[in-house]
Amino acid sequence: ALARHVDCELVTFGRGRGGWSDSSGLRVRVLRPITLLGGHPAHPVARGLGHALASADIVHAHHLKSAPSRLAAVNARVRGIHSAVTDHGLVGGDWAGLLPRLFERFLTVSAYSARQLAAPASRTRVVYGGADPARFSPDPGATRRGILFVGRLTPHKGVDRLIEALPPDAGLRVVGSAGHDRDPPEREYPKLLRRLAAQRHVNFLGVVPEPGLPSLYRNAQVLALPSVQRTCYGREVEISELLGLAAIEAMASGTPVVASRLGGLPEVVDHGVTGFLVEPGNVAELRERLAQLLGDRRL
Repeated sequence: ALARHVDCELVTFGRGRGGWSDSSGLRVRVLRPITLLGGHPAHPVARGLGHALASADIVHAHHLKSAPSRLAAVNARVRGIHSAVTDHGLVGGDWAGLLPRLFERFLTVSAYSARQLAAPASRTRVVYGGADPARFSPDPGATRRGILFVGRLTPHKGVDRLIEALPPDAGLRVVGSAGHDRDPPEREYPKLLRRLAAQRHVNFLGVVPEPGLPSLYRNAQVLALPSVQRTCYGREVEISELLGLAAIEAMASGTPVVASRLGGLPEVVDHGVTGFLVEPGNVAELRERLAQLLGDRRL
């Protein structure tokens, strides 16, 4: 959308270098990483990043603590280019407080995100994520059934609690890929979910291409976002949900949401109006709210 109004280029990373422009005029430049710091996909290092930024008037980085954002911040400061950052919850160091000071503006996805970053109010603006109404909208003729989950299959998403909380005979469709968990026991989480799902009406759909998501939202009776701060493995999660874009897409599709009362979710889910908020990890409360929505189609 931005590219329809200003000259805009997206710099990203992939297996091969290349570039193209889409129908909106957005230019896309793909840089090939020479390495991933720590083996993490959020930390690619590639030749050509500085050159790609050299002619920019404004650099808008994503993930404050990612390697590309760090390099972009330094490049922008050295070249005198204006800079802004939007964080998405990636953990890591902040160079003893220097990293945030390199950016002029914080464009956070929620007030909760701004608080987590301790972003200065005078340099911060909350810009909530949104759903394209041309894609995500209700279908009065849709036959709605069951529960839907959309997100990564990583322990802090709480899908294990969701499976345990399923009301009798309720169906659950799970959309999403495995997380970036490299170490045991977390990397075995998808296998744990399949064991928990045995003898239950659970369908793992894997990664669904973007064009297929709107119909899944429209055909669900309820979307569940059961994120937790303490995983089934006992690990405390510093940042679980900065916003909850799936909740916004579901509500735009006319689908109520049952979500954990944590992070940025209470900012987008209006309890008792667009859905229900439950205590994170409380299986009984989650089951009760799911059953309430499944049992009363007027809701």
